[in-house]
Amino acid sequence: MRIIVKLLLSAVAVIATAYVLPNVHVDSFVTAVLVAAVLSLFQIFLKPVLVILTIPVTILTLGLFLWVINAALTLLAANFIDGFQVDGFWWAVIFSFILAVLVSILHKIVPDGERDS
Repeated sequence: MRIIVKLLLSAVAVIATAYVLPNVHVDSFVTAVLVAAVLSLFQIFLKPVLVILTIPVTILTLGLFLWVINAALTLLAANFIDGFQVDGFWWAVIFSFILAVLVSILHKIVPDGERDS
């Protein structure tokens, strides 16, 4: 149940981010849920591989290249999902930054598990 709530909160963050940025478009809430799911899957499966492959560049740029990887994953998701559009690389970088901040804030609402008192 917690995963579904976090996915829906991520979808809300996608909608809010698209609302703020003029060159990012999401057609509906269902599309936003799909975007959140696909980006989550990309973060789980593709990002670790890309990070390992780009370790030298990431070290050279002091970690800033990770934003390039996030933007590339966002653009890849935009290519796969009808109804989700990002109009350029820099908009993808800004989108991924704002989305990461919003998702981290919204996920603080849902605790990760039972804590002992």
